[in-house]
Amino acid sequence: MRETITLTTGSREELVDITDRVEAVVQSSGIRDGLVSVYAQGATAALMIQENWDQSVQTDVVNFLRGIIPRGVWLHDRQDGNGDSHLKAGLIGPSETIPLIDGRLGLSRWQNLFLCEFDGPRSQRKVVCTVLPDSGTQES
Repeated sequence: MRETITLTTGSREELVDITDRVEAVVQSSGIRDGLVSVYAQGATAALMIQENWDQSVQTDVVNFLRGIIPRGVWLHDRQDGNGDSHLKAGLIGPSETIPLIDGRLGLSRWQNLFLCEFDGPRSQRKVVCTVLPDSGTQES
C-alpha cells in the first residue's frame, strides 16, 4: 500500500513533525505488523527520527547543520544559491524505515518523524509512504 503525503513548509530551514500524518497512512492501510518506508521527494529535503519533547532538539539540529554546512560558499550556489541545502539533505538522507507493531509506528515515547526542510519555504513537499506487511501476516 502506498500513499503520498503533501505538505507545505514555512521557513528556509525547519523540521516539520509528520508523525501523525504517517500514522494515519498506516491506520488506513489496515496492516498491523510490518514496515513503513517513508521517502522525501526532492533534493533539498530529508527525513529524520528525532526527540519530540520540545522544539529545542529540532532547533539544535538546524543550528548544528548551519554551523557545519554554511550558506553561500559552495560551487552549486552559482546556479541557484542553495548548495548548502543539497549538502544538508544528502547528509541526513531522504528516507526512514519504521517497524509497524500492532498497527502503530514502532517509535519510542520520545521519538517522532520529521521532514527536514533545507530550501523553503515550499508550497508543496511530498513524502511517499509505503506500508509493507510482514511476510505471512494478513491485513486486518
